[in-house]
Amino acid sequence: MHQPSCFVDPSKPDHVCLLKKSMYGLKQSPRAWYQRFAQFATKLGFTNSKCDTSLFILHRGSDFAYLLLYVDDIILTASSNTLLRFIISSLKSEFPMSDLGYLHYFLGIAVRRDKNRLFLDQRNYAADILHRANMSNCKPCNTPVDTSAKLQADVGQPVEDATLYRSLAGALQYLTFTRPDIAYAVQQICLFMHAPREPHFNALKRILRYIKGTITQGLHITPSNTTTLTAYTDADWGGCPNTRRSTSGYCVYLGDNIISWSSKRQQTISRSSAEAEYRGVANAVAETVWVRNLLLEIHCPIKTATLVYCDNVSAVYLSTNPIQHQRTKHVEIDIHFVREKVALGQVRVLHVPSSQQYADIFTKGLPSTLFQDFKNSLRVRELHALTEGGY
Repeated sequence: MHQPSCFVDPSKPDHVCLLKKSMYGLKQSPRAWYQRFAQFATKLGFTNSKCDTSLFILHRGSDFAYLLLYVDDIILTASSNTLLRFIISSLKSEFPMSDLGYLHYFLGIAVRRDKNRLFLDQRNYAADILHRANMSNCKPCNTPVDTSAKLQADVGQPVEDATLYRSLAGALQYLTFTRPDIAYAVQQICLFMHAPREPHFNALKRILRYIKGTITQGLHITPSNTTTLTAYTDADWGGCPNTRRSTSGYCVYLGDNIISWSSKRQQTISRSSAEAEYRGVANAVAETVWVRNLLLEIHCPIKTATLVYCDNVSAVYLSTNPIQHQRTKHVEIDIHFVREKVALGQVRVLHVPSSQQYADIFTKGLPSTLFQDFKNSLRVRELHALTEGGY
């Protein structure tokens, strides 16, 4: 590091200081801390996940332990109390740390649980966003986005405070961790963070009004009788009025619980609706491949094929048809990627009616009734009274 301004050696002004220990706030500090922790975790018998470098897995006999690290915050769970206490005491002997007991709050996400379910929400974080926007007492609305035409980049006057717009849009991105129902609306306003205009700010305020009316809602996770991996994928062909790129979205379920979702504008322009839908299928399949590998690492392998539902018949046909067509040569990589997984028996691409295509909520604005139905399918609901033994 450079010599501090008040402690420069007059005889050696161009010299730098040699650090013997990484200091908090330096660029190298996070990597140094991670390496330090990973080395000790390895000594305890943990192995580092290849799918997620923040996840450490311990397999000892018939017992398992999983440790998730984010900077200096840790989630730890184990299959036996003996193994859990051993790991906690070992960590305390090596690092100054506090055991906060059962998981109830992590990185702004509140966790409430009973013997039947987990409930994840960010109501305190959402209330803080509303306060920053001076909309704590705003009038709620039923949906986060209307069904009219998409936002355009060059319509309307520039906003007076672009910094506030970017701050609120970024904060809403983190809120989507437990609120998949706002993923599409947030994705739309984030497209214009470089030069926000008044219509974009109005769209952002609509999201906040929706959050105001649903601030106590969150994500429900319950035990499931099945471990089938299921994905729904959809695309809005040429939906962007400025670039004519399509918006693709998907949601992935493990059993009855949603575990992954995305709403994102595609990187290239599709020449047909089938092409746009097929690129969406490829994105969903790529995500499910990662999920399958992660579950395999934590010793919970999926033994059945992943079911991917798409409402476009042509996209379903392309996933299994080995014939190369002139009109699909330019999407050959995506086609071969999906077909390979289908041929191996890891994926089945099936057709679903549009009325049951839950991924629609990630690609376009929906009428209130349909939005509420699909939102309920995403398991975003109110927290009902916990049963006895909950906390």
